[in-house]
Amino acid sequence: MAKIPTIDDIHAARERISKYAYVTPLEHSTDFSRLLGNDISHKLENLQLTGSFKVRGALNAVLSLPKGELAAGVIAASAGNHAQGVAFGAHQLGIKATIVMPLGTPLVKLMAVKRWGAEVVQTGETYDEAADCAASMAHDTGACLIHPFDDPKVIAGQGTIALEILEQKPDVDAVVVPVGGGGLISGIGIALKELRPRVQVIGVQASGADAMAQSLGAGEIRKSPRTLTFADGIRVARPGDLTFAISRKVVDQVVTVDDDEIANAVLLMIETDKSVVEGAGAAPLAALLHKRVGLRGKHVVLIVSGGNIDVNILSRIIERGLVKTGRLIRISVTLGDHPGALAGITDHLAKFGANVLHVHHNRAFARGRLDETTVEFALETRGHEHAREIVQGLSRAGYLCDVLAG
Repeated sequence: MAKIPTIDDIHAARERISKYAYVTPLEHSTDFSRLLGNDISHKLENLQLTGSFKVRGALNAVLSLPKGELAAGVIAASAGNHAQGVAFGAHQLGIKATIVMPLGTPLVKLMAVKRWGAEVVQTGETYDEAADCAASMAHDTGACLIHPFDDPKVIAGQGTIALEILEQKPDVDAVVVPVGGGGLISGIGIALKELRPRVQVIGVQASGADAMAQSLGAGEIRKSPRTLTFADGIRVARPGDLTFAISRKVVDQVVTVDDDEIANAVLLMIETDKSVVEGAGAAPLAALLHKRVGLRGKHVVLIVSGGNIDVNILSRIIERGLVKTGRLIRISVTLGDHPGALAGITDHLAKFGANVLHVHHNRAFARGRLDETTVEFALETRGHEHAREIVQGLSRAGYLCDVLAG
């Protein structure tokens, strides 16, 4: 196992990457502080160069390579964010970068890697399968393999976030960190426990990819047989040997949240704090919203780890969030099958303040008499209470009306 990085290594990493990486904002959230009963601040790594904290560790690793190892280039396996960091670092040094990415990698991350001039190889269904391929390619080509989390230089680079937090929020009581393989929480934990031991270091994993939580609970590394989460930034089947060893020393607890809770946090971040974040970046907020940790009254920093979310996923999150909060509903209404019937129902919907998004007029599968038809409406409402008022109003007007699930 590699040497555990020290606080001196983290300070050196900060100096090394300072020419390129941003000092990201730490923004207080009035709305979430009021809602949760905490002093909540977001460390906005979604505004970092390449849109993720990963560039810190990747840059530190690439910029630390001996000159004699640069000619063969670098290679990395990544679902996207680490890939962009390695590609960017290689671009700065003018060396070749090869990135191995799982087949399901979001297009936004794939294209971002290519923009930095890296060669992309897509293989495997998971990060771990891509990692096996990258290791084999590194062996065959002599390229230097930059691991996304189980590397002392990468961990030290991620730890630079903690140095910034302590300068920006000296009274911080707890830092809540998304966890995949463990590189981010290891680096942050090393710095905080050295410089401010009282600060709690809390990790959050997706329940469908909770290998670090399982491993810390068991006292030994456990591997998840399957990783099931849309939060690709933390979809890792096994923590690293080094990150597991570090986490046992510096992490106070690791909790889990499910995908629905993460998706809800993504939507709330957009609506409330006007921040576009990926699933991993919203996981810490999800943990507080759903009371996985007890930090009431504390000064809490949430690590918003990245903002590189696929727009198709974002669209689904928004639509499902609207359904969950009652702002998007589907209803089925039985009407007489005669001219003017549709106009009559739409007049009522307008009177009740419902915005009609879609209409599906169904005769063949109508449930009533031959002179009746069924019409399905997708409606935009102000929430559950407004939706109930619409349905009750239609019923009072004499319409047979049902709310359809989903």
